[in-house]
Amino acid sequence: MQQDMDIRDCLIRAGLIDPADPVRIEALPGGVSGDVFRVVLKDQTVCVKRALPRLRVAKEWSAPVERVQNEAAWIRYAARIAPHCVPKVLAEDKANNLFVMNYFPPEDFPGWKAELRAGKVDAVLAADVGRVLANIHAASAKDESAPAMFRNDEIFFALRIEPYLLNTAVAHPDMGRHLHGLAERLASTKIALMHGDVSPKNILHGKIGPVFLDAETASFGDPAFDLAFCLNHLLLKCIWVPASTKEFCRSFSALQSTYFSRLDWEPAGTFEARAAQLLSAFLLARIDGKSPVEYIVDDRDKAFVRIFAREFLSRNSQSLDEIRTNWETRVLAR
Repeated sequence: MQQDMDIRDCLIRAGLIDPADPVRIEALPGGVSGDVFRVVLKDQTVCVKRALPRLRVAKEWSAPVERVQNEAAWIRYAARIAPHCVPKVLAEDKANNLFVMNYFPPEDFPGWKAELRAGKVDAVLAADVGRVLANIHAASAKDESAPAMFRNDEIFFALRIEPYLLNTAVAHPDMGRHLHGLAERLASTKIALMHGDVSPKNILHGKIGPVFLDAETASFGDPAFDLAFCLNHLLLKCIWVPASTKEFCRSFSALQSTYFSRLDWEPAGTFEARAAQLLSAFLLARIDGKSPVEYIVDDRDKAFVRIFAREFLSRNSQSLDEIRTNWETRVLAR
């Protein structure tokens, strides 16, 4: 098939295989925005990623396929700051919108999301995620060349602002003023390099720290987005695995405090206000936006998240601690 031929041609051009070498290409499950393949070569195993023009979600959701080039660029940039926390880009085929990176065996690099689902909640890993994320944000905030390298407003709008904020406003028109205001501010804030999809499903638990994947929505913008996006997932996991609620909230605090200990590019209070406002919006978006989390299916659970998110969005909470403590108290009281 054409896709296999494109992958093989890319590997040949990169010098990773000879034309006569055998190659085994296996599609990996779980890709929402693209196809991911495990490719077994003669002397190594690699991973190939290719973007899809339409994402695999229930609602119509399209985005530029060039975003896969964006991901490769983010990996290269982040490798200058945290080389052990990102893959290595081995080859790139911009014409066919795919790139090759090293493969991480799941037995050595388990997914953070799978660990959380199993009740294995490691606050040290969460703190490490906060540390690495803050280091990348800090370095890029001080790098005058970074804004020009990541002018990806079209991709970020299509993959984040529209589906998470504007689409949620359609479902909750009475929250439209808040959500549209956040969307406008997010589009205009240019401070540091965002990963754009910092979530447990995109982080592997390596022996010497986290490994960040899936940065195709990377853009120079508001670093508060990344922090709020990840913290939101830790709160929602309390609904998925209620028995680990206290541990999830401890991980939330560990990630938050470690991140803030390295925040030196703007006043912490100003940053936290933006992060808290986005966090309330993301809670609502992952129920009623274009990309709802797949593990909250019970109507009572959805209503719980919806009510909480609407309350803190409407009150314009600017404190992450306030949101976390109220969330923990209410989840435990259910």
